[in-house]
Amino acid sequence: MTALKDKVALITGAGQGIGQGVALALASEGVDLLLAGRTLDKVQETARLVKERGARAVAVACNVKSADDLAAAVDTAVRDLGGVDILVNNAQEVPLGLLDDVTDEAFMAGFESGPLASFRLMKMVRPHMAARGGGTIFNFASSAGIRWDMAGYGCYGAIKQATRVLTRAGAAEWGRQNIRVLTIAPHAESPGLKMWFENNPDEAAAFFRTIPLDRIGRLEEDIGRAIVALCGSDLSYLTGATIPLDGGQANFD
Repeated sequence: MTALKDKVALITGAGQGIGQGVALALASEGVDLLLAGRTLDKVQETARLVKERGARAVAVACNVKSADDLAAAVDTAVRDLGGVDILVNNAQEVPLGLLDDVTDEAFMAGFESGPLASFRLMKMVRPHMAARGGGTIFNFASSAGIRWDMAGYGCYGAIKQATRVLTRAGAAEWGRQNIRVLTIAPHAESPGLKMWFENNPDEAAAFFRTIPLDRIGRLEEDIGRAIVALCGSDLSYLTGATIPLDGGQANFD
């Protein structure tokens, strides 16, 4: 176990994919977890796996587009686990398609589940982190926001770029409370990425060839372990940055 033992993390979208991979990596370091997701049985399964690693876990049904659900998740973390030290804003609905094809409803769902949910949770956990001496917030972006060819990715990219700006603002405003805010831009073997590969085989093959490390990231080993490292004291001077966990594919400079 490391210095993260007995810290508390709140993870959205924790029932599968990256959220589950991050949960397992943190659990292996002794972090207790509030696991939030739309489908309760999925987050309950993640909770079972977390408990096998020796950490405490509480699973809650949570639609991140609902401010009430987000507040209830934070309240549960504070009541049942003692507070919040780490926030992982992972859940996101993805509005892909040409501008003419994406509906207002799909765009708003992406916005509400992405930057608005992150914005709300950031503000909800801040006082609890401050009371515990600080914390680390992770928001999620995507290389879709900086593609040279934005056709079909404009709405998704816009949403993810908005999230990066919130990260910079949180880092600037809350740093003196020892709260760090970082953006993660991952490629990982998530159900969403696998579905995209299956539905867009030619584009996916071309995309894969642009990854210098020649593989997609592993959920726990590559993404989860990186978040463990970023939570630790060795990287405590890093805030406000976008970290591309993508095998060298994107350039966020």
